[in-house]
Amino acid sequence: MKTTTLILGCGDIGQQLGRELIAAGHRVIGARRNVAALKGTGIEPLALDLGDPAALAALPDVDYVVYVLSADRFEESAYRAAYPDGLKAVLAAYEGRERHPERLLFVSSTSVYAQKEGEQVDEASPAESAGFSGVLMREAEQALHASPLPGTVVRFSGIYGPGRDRLIHQVLEGRIAPTAPPMYSNRIHRDDCAGVLAHLIGLSEAGKPVEELYLASDCEPAPLFDVMRWMARQLKVEPTEVIQAPLRKRASKRCDNARLLASGYRFRYPDFRAGYTQVMKAGGFLPEPV
Repeated sequence: MKTTTLILGCGDIGQQLGRELIAAGHRVIGARRNVAALKGTGIEPLALDLGDPAALAALPDVDYVVYVLSADRFEESAYRAAYPDGLKAVLAAYEGRERHPERLLFVSSTSVYAQKEGEQVDEASPAESAGFSGVLMREAEQALHASPLPGTVVRFSGIYGPGRDRLIHQVLEGRIAPTAPPMYSNRIHRDDCAGVLAHLIGLSEAGKPVEELYLASDCEPAPLFDVMRWMARQLKVEPTEVIQAPLRKRASKRCDNARLLASGYRFRYPDFRAGYTQVMKAGGFLPEPV
């Protein structure tokens, strides 16, 4: 029988993951409120509202569950519903069954870290964010760790990729981050997000050890100024405006992905140059050669 994976919140990352798992021979079920977007993907659609107890009770028995929901707005109530409350409801639905999933993967965020002075962080670093998004993500992580179900938390850093091109547009507008103090940024391409999740499922399928927590970020934390300056050169744009107020509120840390690399994962886009070159080419942003 095929390994069956349920992707809860089957949006951009979930669909990319689904395509990879199907190519690996999995049966994939994608759950979301509006399933029209799954047409033609090969992913079996499952209309689901996590606030509906009857729908949760009817969730199918599967081998793997990937919880990759996104809050529909940046508000505390939306984050609470999407992360701790939603995950706890799913855990409760599966904990009471005779057949448990082999593993549940919860997609979290590096927003759980409060470090902002350029510190290096890894899985052992304190995760004590004061912002509601980080606090609620951490609450969801702790719920998974406390569950009797085998679970793994994956903390993604800043996700970019096709359609996630806000930074490119800022550079095209002639804007750039300040040079000092250096404001370290961390990122991961959408395809690597899917790749990491597929990799961890593959490890579990093969009976290899899977940790309870991974920090998933590419191999080169970099000052945001360096990223934007490089991008401006590729786009042949001369920056004319230094971005100030909003960036002062950003965190500045350097994410260490050593545990993920030690597990055998190899990044498709190991740094911002490789990843953003793909995004700019795919999006038609790069100037035509003369």
